[in-house]
Amino acid sequence: MMRKITIKKILSKKKKSPIICLTAYTKNVTKIVDKYCDIILVGDSLGMVLYGMKSTREVTLDQMILHGKTVKKFSKRSLVVVDMPFKTYRSKKEALNNAKKIIKETKCEAVKLEGGTKIINIIKHLISNKISVMGHLGILPQSIKGKFKSKGKTKKEKVKILKEAKLLEDAGVFAIVLECVETTTSKLITNSIKIPTVGIGSSVYCDGQVLVTDDMLGLNKTNIRFVKKFVNLKKIINEGVKKFKKDVLNRKYPTKKYSYN
Repeated sequence: MMRKITIKKILSKKKKSPIICLTAYTKNVTKIVDKYCDIILVGDSLGMVLYGMKSTREVTLDQMILHGKTVKKFSKRSLVVVDMPFKTYRSKKEALNNAKKIIKETKCEAVKLEGGTKIINIIKHLISNKISVMGHLGILPQSIKGKFKSKGKTKKEKVKILKEAKLLEDAGVFAIVLECVETTTSKLITNSIKIPTVGIGSSVYCDGQVLVTDDMLGLNKTNIRFVKKFVNLKKIINEGVKKFKKDVLNRKYPTKKYSYN
């Protein structure tokens, strides 16, 4: 029987064993990645990946809950974290009501919020009410309009992100996603805090790595620098559909084997 990954287990991996994290939004993907991941992130990236939205800012709370329920239902091993979508944590009251709703309806272990100083009191409020929180610094997709630019290159940015990482740690988050943070900055942050960092485009020096599963499987057309395509699933699916069409046109499918006689 698989041993369930807990927040305590994630914390124990700091400087010992890299944390494996991928996104999932559906049953089939969840059942696959659950075998290999420590954390499954039900990311608001589902807006673009599944629904063709222009940004994560269009994703609703109901959508996150719907997919969160599915992922939690079919994950047996991984810790499940659900993103709180844009405009669902603008105040302490709003954040707590929505976080409670997410956890109650999905039964996930934690929620993830984007930001540091601006939302630190909201994060503290959630944690004081026994909501487990994962932080997110660097590029904040919910807050950015236009082109994404990496963070932590200047001394000012480096100091700011490090300060915010320590604020999040002190507030009680169990881990922090660092998105597109410059290498020396992500290394400094990782070495300066006691909780794990999970990088996405933030170098090998983080305590773990996360990618959008559809990106690393080659399903999305993306040229983002940090995305390594580990397989070209789009090509494989294309070949399968092409063969299906050919067999149907040539009346080679369905044969007797695939028919009821």
